[in-house]
Amino acid sequence: MTSTGILARACAIAGVALVTAASASAADGRYIVKFRDLQGAASAVQAAGGRVALELRPQRALAAQLPAAAVEALRRHPLVEYVEVDARRYPLAQSVPYGIPMVQANDPVFTGNAASGSNTTVCIIDSGYQRAHEDLPDTNVTGTNDNGSGNWAEDTCGHGSHVAGTIAASNNSLGVLGVVGNGNLHLHIEKVFSGADCGWAYSSSLVTALNRCVAAAGSNRLVINMSLGGSTSSRTERNAFDNAYANGVLPIAAAGNDGNTRTSYPAGYAGVVSVAAVDAAGVVADFSQQNSDVELAAPGVGVVSTTPFKASTLSAGGAYWIGTDIDGSARTSVNGALVDGGECTAAGAWTGRVVLCRRGTISFADKVANVVSGGGVGAAIYNNEAGGFAGTLNGSSTIPAISISDADGAAALGRLGNIATLDNTAGVGNGYEAYDGTSMATPHVAGVAALVWSLNPTRSAADIREALQLTAIDKGAAGRDNAYGFGIIQAKAAHELLQTPVVVTAPTLNGVTSVRKKGRTYARLSWAGGSSAQVDVRRDGVVVQTTANDGSTDDGPLGSGSYGYQVCAAGTSTCSATVVFSF
Repeated sequence: MTSTGILARACAIAGVALVTAASASAADGRYIVKFRDLQGAASAVQAAGGRVALELRPQRALAAQLPAAAVEALRRHPLVEYVEVDARRYPLAQSVPYGIPMVQANDPVFTGNAASGSNTTVCIIDSGYQRAHEDLPDTNVTGTNDNGSGNWAEDTCGHGSHVAGTIAASNNSLGVLGVVGNGNLHLHIEKVFSGADCGWAYSSSLVTALNRCVAAAGSNRLVINMSLGGSTSSRTERNAFDNAYANGVLPIAAAGNDGNTRTSYPAGYAGVVSVAAVDAAGVVADFSQQNSDVELAAPGVGVVSTTPFKASTLSAGGAYWIGTDIDGSARTSVNGALVDGGECTAAGAWTGRVVLCRRGTISFADKVANVVSGGGVGAAIYNNEAGGFAGTLNGSSTIPAISISDADGAAALGRLGNIATLDNTAGVGNGYEAYDGTSMATPHVAGVAALVWSLNPTRSAADIREALQLTAIDKGAAGRDNAYGFGIIQAKAAHELLQTPVVVTAPTLNGVTSVRKKGRTYARLSWAGGSSAQVDVRRDGVVVQTTANDGSTDDGPLGSGSYGYQVCAAGTSTCSATVVFSF
């Protein structure tokens, strides 16, 4: 997981900026003229061909409409200290992250239904929940305090609060919007991570959290979000999650961020939905692990959501841009004239300056090191492609450094020479940041699953899972593949499918044969057909395995005796005839 903080308080994004560029304000001819003395100020404006709009007496200034010639004349006037653009200010507004429409969560079928999210719980097993955040629900939220990880309603590393915002950030005109933003959804928080870097937890802690989730949900339908994982499986953990799924719980976990084909757990268990990450264009992220367990894909690159941190900023010449701290840089606030360092591939004459660096060619660490060598007091690295980005020094620096978007970089280049303030001081606040990771994709799926389930309350966890699979937008190779799974989830399409009566057909169990593995006997089942994407394997009437409907699986090891096997549509009693296996 990487972070790219690009918003603070309500938000600062394209179209909802705090200020506009100078050229936009200058185009309408509105300026502020600061005088040494207001006596004769109005006459000076009028004599230059301008028209006074406002008098700012305590500031000894006038706001005025000025033609271009008047601006230059007044700048030379002996009574005038300076002339500046009367910069525009806009109402702060709620931003809808790109992932919300991508997964159809803001479709009127949900936003227009008062029941959306009701009688459903999403249990978030993570680093806690910043309950005091302005954009996170304060009601209908419960949690469990843990002696090891601390207060569930506080989040020191921000990961859990970011996940929670994607699921349920309030539709309140502030910040961002979650998948289920109407406050109906019950959130239960299990805090297993703590500390500034989130740390780690044991698989036994995860099983304990699962048990608490089940208890907290009561009679509600239960979806579990696990934006976490590890490379080693656990038999106890696998059995716990597989049994929870068999008993009507829908666990969802991140596929992993190593960019390889290894399986992460718990995502790799049959009873858990494994989620891959895609970008705003719907292309699988290069970090997203690709393997046979990947089931669904969702937005996981540059996902803006809630964090408990104060945002990093750059300001100059009356303009103000929101960025994110470059990991490893000094956390402080500095002032200096704003200069253009190009790509900062070499040190310049930057003593006491705040340096703009364009992303590219060399590492962030080298850029910042060159700024330090040139005497710069701070570095703002702007993107060389659309949007913001994540940055780390893989080390430390004596000066602060932040990343900003390409658009903000272009605007900042228009303020060169002005005194700039670069502030990345640490602190708790109503932060909004863009993170990358399958951890960010997972809550999109968890939120959509809860949203769809809330409007289809008679359906089972297996029904919801299958509907999400069948209606996902197919990406990559035709059909299910290891990069995207069944594809990008679609909430409305899944809901509409579930509203249509579905005829479930049973697989045909063709036979059960004996196979030996490491000196032990296993039963190999072979089947065909069936309408479900997954099947339950029943041995003597008990579900012993839930697996893909791919025609074959092994069960065991077994002791000598006779066993009756059936293959059933997952989560149903629609089953094949019983085949007896004896040895």
